[in-house]
Amino acid sequence: MGRRGGSEPPGTAIDPGDDGADSSAPAPYNSGMSANTVGGRPDAPQSPPPRTLLGGLAPASFLQRHWHKEPRLVRGAVPGFAGLATRAELRALAERDDVESRLVVRDGARWSLAWGPFRRADWKALPARDWTLLVQGVNLHLPAADRLLRRFSFVPWARLDDLMVSDAAPGGGVGPHFDSYDVFLLQGNGRRRWRWGRQDDLALRPGLPVKILRRFQPSADTVLGPGDMLYLPPQYAHDGVAVDDCTTWSIGFRAPAATELAQAFLDHLRDTVELPGRYADPDLKPTTAPARVDVAMQRRVTTMLEAIRWRREDVARFLGAWLSEPKPSVFFTPPEPPLARAAFARRAAAKGVALDARTQMLFDDANLFVNGETLRWPEGDRTGLERLANDRALSAGVAAGLSAASLALLHDWYRDGWLHPASA
Repeated sequence: MGRRGGSEPPGTAIDPGDDGADSSAPAPYNSGMSANTVGGRPDAPQSPPPRTLLGGLAPASFLQRHWHKEPRLVRGAVPGFAGLATRAELRALAERDDVESRLVVRDGARWSLAWGPFRRADWKALPARDWTLLVQGVNLHLPAADRLLRRFSFVPWARLDDLMVSDAAPGGGVGPHFDSYDVFLLQGNGRRRWRWGRQDDLALRPGLPVKILRRFQPSADTVLGPGDMLYLPPQYAHDGVAVDDCTTWSIGFRAPAATELAQAFLDHLRDTVELPGRYADPDLKPTTAPARVDVAMQRRVTTMLEAIRWRREDVARFLGAWLSEPKPSVFFTPPEPPLARAAFARRAAAKGVALDARTQMLFDDANLFVNGETLRWPEGDRTGLERLANDRALSAGVAAGLSAASLALLHDWYRDGWLHPASA
């Protein structure tokens, strides 16, 4: 099958990704930074991603042709990209108890899986090849990784999950598998061989600590180098194996199962539903089978539970709060000592503000959702707060024009560590 520099696998959409530029001299990757930034994030409205990122396609065309439908391989999707962290830096993250990490090692036909946090001694015990370190949520800890993740803003924040990094020795991988969500696989340093294809048989090999397909039938085979990117829709079987020491930066998306959504919504109802009355049976008759739950009792309880109702507004409030809820491993660091409200307002008006990388801020027509909390829009400042949610930052000029009520809200978030005055 095809290799980089040779023929490419048939049936796969491929684009050199130069968007008409001189591909012989790619511009170096700059983590999405520009001269107009606040706290490491743009203070202007988010612009669409460059066509290079999607292989010459505008976001609308990509979503129509590929999203949930067909893979897309883009050579030079991020020119000059070779990763955003060294192996030592990734290992340091994996040693932290607030970072989710896994180590997968293959020894012939045997596989082992270990969960972090790891110790420095664990790295010394690694073999020379056939291992992979997976570090989840790197965007929460490296500003450059967060900026990379936000380049995919053509997909709603509510669908965006996190940036995971796979650091692998030669031969390292997690075996042939499939994901239940969309994923962009951006190659950092080194090379990784990817094989992938659509298949109906998704049965897994039993008795393994990792989920590996029992039968793998790839239809495409190629090698990705620095800056190359492969998009795969959900349920596509794929297998990535490191050709040499390499990192792969995976942009993943949320795709909750219907059961997961239902369970979360039922939990929400448990905390919010109020039904009048109490169980009663004034027409109770003597029984000769006291252990029996009789039909009359079942009917009464059925009638009581049928009083549970919800409206679209209830679902909307649940959904926004649930989607913005931080993961269990996320912790915020309040400022110490915090600025008083007046000093915070002066700083915001002079420098602007930016959301913490761990903060998730969403909204709908009626509500603001911030880190699992549901709030009504403050009077008058909807435009500024929408901009903060979309761009994750406000310029000094916009912050200076906020009302006292909105500034008080932002000050509360600042005291919780959810938002920071820009440093420059």
